[in-house]
Amino acid sequence: MESRHVSVVVHRPPDEVYAFAAEPDNLARWAAGLASSEVTREGDALVVAGPMGEVRVVFAERNAYGVLDHAVTTPDGTTTYNPLRAVPHPDGTEVVFSVRQLAMTDEELERDAGLVRADLERLRELLEG
Repeated sequence: MESRHVSVVVHRPPDEVYAFAAEPDNLARWAAGLASSEVTREGDALVVAGPMGEVRVVFAERNAYGVLDHAVTTPDGTTTYNPLRAVPHPDGTEVVFSVRQLAMTDEELERDAGLVRADLERLRELLEG
């Protein structure tokens, strides 16, 4: 099993990037690979419709370290842990998402990494205006 660490540098302060990315109401604006609809809340979980169907997403509690890790539970009950960080960078903030291969083929891993890159680029575009 391999991982791909996909990152972009956003020319905005880390606290601003983190606050935007951690806000559930912004999820559909930048994370098209996960959410394509408004977010509803069920306790600590966010419920969104997206490319995988209706999924439940539980983010790490808000924190001062830029940790945006989240667990995604798909309709078949499979839960995947997704590491996501917004860390200080000399030019602003580096947003890093670790894509894990798990049961994917090499081609599927590369496709998923490309989708994540597109989401992170959209995040950058939104924040840099």
